[in-house]
Amino acid sequence: MSGLRREISDGAAILAAAGIDSARADAEQLAAHIAGVDRGLLAFVEPEPDFGQRYRALVDQRARRVPLQHLIGTAAFGPVTLTVGPGVFIPRPETEALLEWAHTVPVSAGGVIVDLCTGSAALALALAAHRPDARVIAVERSAEALRYARMNTEGSGVELVHADVRQPGLLAELDGTVELIVANPPYIPDGAVLEPEVAEHDPHQALFGGPDGMDVIVPIVGLAARLLRPGGRVGVEHDDTTSAATADVFAGHGAFDGIAARRDLTGRPRFVTAVRS
Repeated sequence: MSGLRREISDGAAILAAAGIDSARADAEQLAAHIAGVDRGLLAFVEPEPDFGQRYRALVDQRARRVPLQHLIGTAAFGPVTLTVGPGVFIPRPETEALLEWAHTVPVSAGGVIVDLCTGSAALALALAAHRPDARVIAVERSAEALRYARMNTEGSGVELVHADVRQPGLLAELDGTVELIVANPPYIPDGAVLEPEVAEHDPHQALFGGPDGMDVIVPIVGLAARLLRPGGRVGVEHDDTTSAATADVFAGHGAFDGIAARRDLTGRPRFVTAVRS
């Protein structure tokens, strides 16, 4: 066994012992990060003399449940790779179900797409890549998250707005004109038990949405009713315990038709969509 393969095997064993389900994949990703190559090219790497020391230091941090994305500085989401780190929510593969739905929504050339609670700008960037002729606006309340969003959106044309989605009159100049809204808001009910990577490293204001997880979702529905043009569509991610509650908020508002509860690829309730009536 080569030295590199042995290091990776040892690293994977350490991560598995720490309770990390993706131990082998993470061990390989850390090795690829240090070597400066794609993970698929590790077989062709001749490691530098200090590789082992640097690698074991990263494995030790990952074993202490520091997120992999913080250690390598990036996170993949759909077609884009984002710069991430402490202070911004790490985009999750589950949210790609919302992205896939958004890709099916017709948006006219020059039409407006709004991404609420954008965080790292993952959804905004992925939608801008899919619809380069649309105007994409991303809203985020956290100054620290916006720092990452600015790095990620540089040169993309995505417009960033520093604001809380609960702010009265937000984006009033767009009232009745927006064609698509997506939102991955804070929606975890207060007190929920989370994995250490999430509980100790994702910003709490990006995670928790009040006692029932609905504190930000409710005002988003009202904002969507104001911003969307007739026939415009909205998709809002939610906790897997609040699908019915989210759908009920849309139904109770009276401004929406076609309300649908949707699931992610694992079959879990993930987001609700609706059409502005």
